[in-house]
Amino acid sequence: MRAKELRKKPIPVEKILWKHLGNRRLNSIKFRRQHPLGRYVVGFYCPTHRLVVEIDGEIHSYQEEHDQTRTQELEDFGYKVIHFWNREVEQHIDTVLDTVVENCGLPSPSFGRRACPERSQGDGDEGNP
Repeated sequence: MRAKELRKKPIPVEKILWKHLGNRRLNSIKFRRQHPLGRYVVGFYCPTHRLVVEIDGEIHSYQEEHDQTRTQELEDFGYKVIHFWNREVEQHIDTVLDTVVENCGLPSPSFGRRACPERSQGDGDEGNP
């Protein structure tokens, strides 16, 4: 029930990424949005490649231990989990899409002409672009 509710009320950055992932728009790769996996609901999920794509906002700067545990549990079940900060999706969507395709084990379509900023510990939405 929670996944269905989350799909009905996406945050703006989820809408941005879904615009590129939905309806097999990215290299014909099938993605699901707000998909339940075990006890978690993941942001975006590609069943073919067992890839979980998460978008992290400012709150994730304060719940790092929880996020690490969640990621580890998903990886223990054989999923590959990648994270992007909100601003990466907003400002560097081409590079985000390249990274998603590469993590599916496919050749990069070379969307990106800019590099995403490095994600470092404690680097929330308020960091430098």
